[in-house]
Amino acid sequence: MKRRSKTLKKLPRLQSDAHAERFVAESDLSRYDLSALEPTRFEFAPKAARINMRLPSKLLKAVKLAAAERGVPYQRFIRQTLERAVAEVRP
Repeated sequence: MKRRSKTLKKLPRLQSDAHAERFVAESDLSRYDLSALEPTRFEFAPKAARINMRLPSKLLKAVKLAAAERGVPYQRFIRQTLERAVAEVRP
């Protein structure tokens, strides 16, 4: 008996949060190709403290380029990089 290969569907483009919620609630997601999805981190903690930092222009350009490649604003990229660095040194 020949086995049929399972062809996964492409995810539809969802126009609103309500449409997305309905799609997730009513669809069998195992039938869709989810390989291109990337984890997203949501930030809920209030940001009450401010810092002022001087950087060489070349470094700031590199930071902005790295942030753009990841699709995040550069200040969020800096914050995430600091969070990772602090987490690495904590025991």
